[in-house]
Amino acid sequence: MIPGLMRITRLEVRDIRFPTSKGLDGSDAMNPDPDYSSAYVILHTDTEWKGYGSTFTIGRGNDVVCAAVMAHEHLVVGLTLEEFRAAPGAVWRRLTGDSQLRWIGPDKGVIHLALAAIVNALWDLYARHAGKPVWKLVSEFTPEQFVASVDFRYLTDALTPQEALELLRRAEPGKAERIARLEREGYPAYTTSAGWLGYPDDKIRRLCREAVAEGWNHIKVKVGRDLQDDIRRLGIIREEIGWDRKLMVDANQVWDVPQAIEWMQSLAPFKPWWIEEPTSPDDVLGHAAIARAMEPLGIGVATGEHGMNRILFKQLLQARAISFCQIDSCRLGGVNENLAVLLLAAKFGVPVCPHAGGVGLCEFVQHMSMIDFTSVSGSWDGRVCEFVDHLHEHFTDPCRIRAGRYLAPEKAGYSTEMHAETLARYEFPGGTEWR
Repeated sequence: MIPGLMRITRLEVRDIRFPTSKGLDGSDAMNPDPDYSSAYVILHTDTEWKGYGSTFTIGRGNDVVCAAVMAHEHLVVGLTLEEFRAAPGAVWRRLTGDSQLRWIGPDKGVIHLALAAIVNALWDLYARHAGKPVWKLVSEFTPEQFVASVDFRYLTDALTPQEALELLRRAEPGKAERIARLEREGYPAYTTSAGWLGYPDDKIRRLCREAVAEGWNHIKVKVGRDLQDDIRRLGIIREEIGWDRKLMVDANQVWDVPQAIEWMQSLAPFKPWWIEEPTSPDDVLGHAAIARAMEPLGIGVATGEHGMNRILFKQLLQARAISFCQIDSCRLGGVNENLAVLLLAAKFGVPVCPHAGGVGLCEFVQHMSMIDFTSVSGSWDGRVCEFVDHLHEHFTDPCRIRAGRYLAPEKAGYSTEMHAETLARYEFPGGTEWR
């Protein structure tokens, strides 16, 4: 053991669940009764420093993800912060490289969700120790440091490390000004809070009016359960928000490819900006077919919240199957893999519009959008980061919204730490909320 190095001594995971199904918050055509949940990781070290991470699920199965987190214990305990700081990409590759764990992945499913919680906690520890929020820590990386954070295995037919370096170097001029602008103005966002499928009409009208009053210019709603009901609901929403604001629709994977095309032809008069998750998240060619059919209608295709890894995103981009790239801070393998997809999207000229909501996703993914703006794309034109207004009060550094924009986090870390009172109340099954 090298003296003076901060070393991880214990991996802790807690099963935290919120009974959001009671109010149908988060309800959509595929997930009618979610209980938003977190496999919540705490990395203990041989110092006073800790790292906090999380991955998102919707209730049953969260215990399985927690067990998968602990299956990585032998790869995490003993790791030093200096090892991670020196080569984040190499450490990420080692965490995904245990052959027995990889057998039940690889790079997907429960194992990958668990990995995301651990990796997010590593970046939180790194940023806390550096005294910076994650977005600013990475924004201040050199192009070489950024590239060293990415595992390029399986990507080099689309993007090589050298190409990534050149892309990042082109974005270097003006970076300081973009950081200052971000701190001054915040990052463009859109809201899904008005559009859950289980809400009655009067609640939809009220929430739409509130969204307009609060300055939202991009609003997303759920569709896909009943066509005539969708037509009626979109009519109500257009009445309330007008035609100058962007309206997006999200089917949450419920359609076959021909059904998606036919359904969206019926919704086209409401001028949706995009259709999100129109079919299986793994169907690259299906998304491409839908994208071709939507092009004459002026409707883009968005997907990615269930995009299991960087390889799937590579194929979606190569096939020109998406107009909007929706990364997820926990479905992908944490910060490192999200950085890889930011680079891929920039290479193919597709704007990144992250998925958020859930437990903590708004807190985490705002950092990724801000890194994209400062260091990769250099622009927020055509880009918005999702916002859903619930559960933020459970975090010690909750996201902040003003006039439809995320304000840049100021506290050190990845905005991932929950309050102790939240853990005591919502831990499953022994917390007071569940007893």
